[in-house]
Amino acid sequence: MAHIHLEDGSFTLFWVLAWWTCALVIIGIVLYLLRSKNKPDTRMITIAAFLTATSFAIFQVSLPFFGGVHLNLTPLIGILAGPYIGTLIVLIVNILSAAIGHGGWGLIGANLLVNVSEVLVAYFTYRGLKKLTPSLFYRAGLATFAGLFIGNIVMILIILVSGIQGATQSTSMMLMGLSGIAAVNMGVAVVEAIITGLVVSYIGKMRPDLIGGGPS
Repeated sequence: MAHIHLEDGSFTLFWVLAWWTCALVIIGIVLYLLRSKNKPDTRMITIAAFLTATSFAIFQVSLPFFGGVHLNLTPLIGILAGPYIGTLIVLIVNILSAAIGHGGWGLIGANLLVNVSEVLVAYFTYRGLKKLTPSLFYRAGLATFAGLFIGNIVMILIILVSGIQGATQSTSMMLMGLSGIAAVNMGVAVVEAIITGLVVSYIGKMRPDLIGGGPS
């Protein structure tokens, strides 16, 4: 969903390094917290591998609407893998995507911040809604929509703060254009919310141990 589809050179070197620095700090914190655990969860490693492969594959499928939109399953990653493993998953997906030309290498740092925001918001929203509704479908659906909404806001802020080299539009014009893209993204977010809700609901019925159980 929210992904900065710009080529290398769109941001100045300063902002490329700034966003990469923020991303590396987050990755360092995540690795430290994971290493502090006594024993690696082999089941989670398997889930992470599956989510990485699935997300990367879905990420490359462009739907022919409004110039091309796509799903990326970052909220599902947050719900199933959690914030720490989820961060590493989206890092790998962004690196693999850049390797085949889906976004610039220099923008991996910025895109990681966008996707991590989606993972975190979906994770905490999904768990925060547990006391309000026992339905896995509604919890996962609302968490997905919330995560993707915040992801679009982060994407817009990063682009506005960084600026685009060679762009002739004013900040207000750029904001209008980005808002239009975000509106389209949020329309697709409804579809992704339904898909994620159905997937989590199904997993809850077949393997409740993977998501803490509960009715669908």
